Amino acid sequence: MRPPRVSRWLRVGIPSLLVLLWVVGGSIGGPFFGRVDQVATNDQSSFLPQSADATRVSERLTDFTGSDTIPAIVVATTSDGSALSDAQVAALQSLATDIAAVEGVAGDASPPVVSDDGQAAQIFVPIDSSGEVREVVEQVRERVSAQIPAGVEAWVTGPAGFTSDLVKGFLGIDGLLLVVALAAVFVILVIVYRSPLLPILVLLTSVFALCVALLTVWWLAYAGIVVLNGQVQGILFILVIGAATDYALLYVARFREAVGEGLRRWDATTRAWRGAFEPILASGGTVIAGLLCLLLSDLATNRALGPIASIGIAFAVLSALTFLPALLALVGRAAFWPFLPKPGRSALPADLTQPVKGLWPRQARLVARRARPIWVICTLVLLAACVGITQLRADGVPASDLVLGASEARDGQIALAEHFPGGSGSPAYVLVPEREAARTVSVLQNASGIEAVSVFSADAPGGQASVTVVDGVLQTTALGAPGAPAPSPTVSDGDVLLAATLADTADSSAADDTVRQLRTAVAVELGEGTALVGGVTATDIDSIDTSIRDRTLIIPIVLAVILLILMALLRSIVAPVILIGTVIVSFGAALGVSALVFDGILGFPGADPAVPLYGFVFLVALGVDYNIFLMSRVREESLAHGTRAGILRGLVATGGVITSAGLVLAATFAALGVIPILFLAQLAFIVAFGVLLDTFVVRSLLVPALAYDLGRRIWWPSKLGRADADTRRLDA
Repeated sequence: MRPPRVSRWLRVGIPSLLVLLWVVGGSIGGPFFGRVDQVATNDQSSFLPQSADATRVSERLTDFTGSDTIPAIVVATTSDGSALSDAQVAALQSLATDIAAVEGVAGDASPPVVSDDGQAAQIFVPIDSSGEVREVVEQVRERVSAQIPAGVEAWVTGPAGFTSDLVKGFLGIDGLLLVVALAAVFVILVIVYRSPLLPILVLLTSVFALCVALLTVWWLAYAGIVVLNGQVQGILFILVIGAATDYALLYVARFREAVGEGLRRWDATTRAWRGAFEPILASGGTVIAGLLCLLLSDLATNRALGPIASIGIAFAVLSALTFLPALLALVGRAAFWPFLPKPGRSALPADLTQPVKGLWPRQARLVARRARPIWVICTLVLLAACVGITQLRADGVPASDLVLGASEARDGQIALAEHFPGGSGSPAYVLVPEREAARTVSVLQNASGIEAVSVFSADAPGGQASVTVVDGVLQTTALGAPGAPAPSPTVSDGDVLLAATLADTADSSAADDTVRQLRTAVAVELGEGTALVGGVTATDIDSIDTSIRDRTLIIPIVLAVILLILMALLRSIVAPVILIGTVIVSFGAALGVSALVFDGILGFPGADPAVPLYGFVFLVALGVDYNIFLMSRVREESLAHGTRAGILRGLVATGGVITSAGLVLAATFAALGVIPILFLAQLAFIVAFGVLLDTFVVRSLLVPALAYDLGRRIWWPSKLGRADADTRRLDA
């Protein structure tokens, strides 16, 4: 009995209404690409671990400094290595005065502090961290470049300088990243479909999903509900474009099959929608579930990525299930012009174990003939690639290496370390009760790796006073003002704030060791939790330790969540366990190869501990996507033809679409490499390579061969696993 005929008004009206709603949403959200900087932040606070000592110290800094500032350091050295002349020092003094007039500089810049060798000077510039730090630093750099005296070279470095360089590295996200990603996707789609119209329809699906997702995220960030920074923004853009395109490709494949069977536009649309709905929804749900596990992180940027990226995936799913079907329902088979699907051409061969034509039917025949050798060899190759993980140095990198390419802050830090204590301008802060200040100062002065100790004092010039301990009593001296009355330490809630200048560069391993030893020494002397040690170095330590803790906690939870979703989708226990196992091995192989490339070819200094975590979440969630596409079709075919025949038919039916989807996703993530940020470049390679590995090895060879070898046992304990339709092995 044929289904009742739907009226023409509904067949045209429903798709038109859906298209109109998406066009309105995209038109509203599109302009927000130029407004992201209004709600985005790239300052250090957006990356701090919530409960760490460094975060608690950072939250109290304004109680002692009187303003929320981030220091920039102007480093000046003579070009020929000689001592600075009096005239050059006087010119630097004039420069310091002029810098104080730059809008965004909070208070006066310090006078030039000449190094002991007389060859360099440094000027401390407090930058208002509540404003646009990058713009202020760039103005300071312009002022320095214009007024630096003859025979002197100068750089603007320090925490503010590095923040400026980092923000500058993210500037290409709104323009260059999107252009490269969309161009790569368009080229691949044109090659795949050989049609001028269909790639445009698929890209529109991705672009409108991104526009509406960004509109939602923008208002959430504006309301302070989520934290949006450049790193999260870049991942959101790439993830939505890649995922929406993948889901669109799956729907297009189903629509093409229906059209190839001779169905009219509306009937083809409903057939394709019913076939694509469950795998697309399950795939999107799997990615969302994996991303939401990041809410368990103690790092603000990780917690932000979870819900923000989940919103993007949700709109990608919604767009692929509403906007694209509506477009194809209106356009029909003309979308495939000039290579229109012909009735009967989409039917699968009756027996794929016999000689057949076509790439994927031949692949299926190979799997049927050599299933066990295929999956054994693939597994051994992947395990061998996993050995490279031993070369991965994912224990953090210095802030000076976060930006790839040229960095004035990095060059300035090198010059600074040659003439001053490496930690100048980036001290370790120690928040301690006033009654314990003297004992704490004694610990600091006796610690190795500490050059000088001062205390914050509103009475002292520059806001800090030198401190010493005499007979157990704390004594203060005004810096740079001998003979001046001893200033009193600033006290807030019974606490004082000490600043310890480190002998080594703040982001070096030596500085890390100094701060760790300092925390231990203070805890032993005063008792655990009495004093808190913060500052740039402490923040790096806490961020790294928290990242390592996060990946140890979150990775097993992601695996468990995805395993449960697969069990619900496939109504099986064995198949989901196999799929999870193959994805884990694939991830290990991708990480192992990436480690060898990073270390041996690209010469990267290491990796952030979050890189393996992000790579795992994306590769496992997205890798399972392709297994869902495959196995959901295999189950569908198995119900009608038996398990082994269903495996072969599912492989042929999904081969083209999954390969195309893998190429698209790999290309979009590879586009992250155009942003000169170490974290994004590494994530781009790991995910792109891992997706290609999943596409061409795991999904095309390993999973089908392993499933074929096991036969109907993969569906245990469901009824399909006990069916009699597959009691006989299919042999060629």
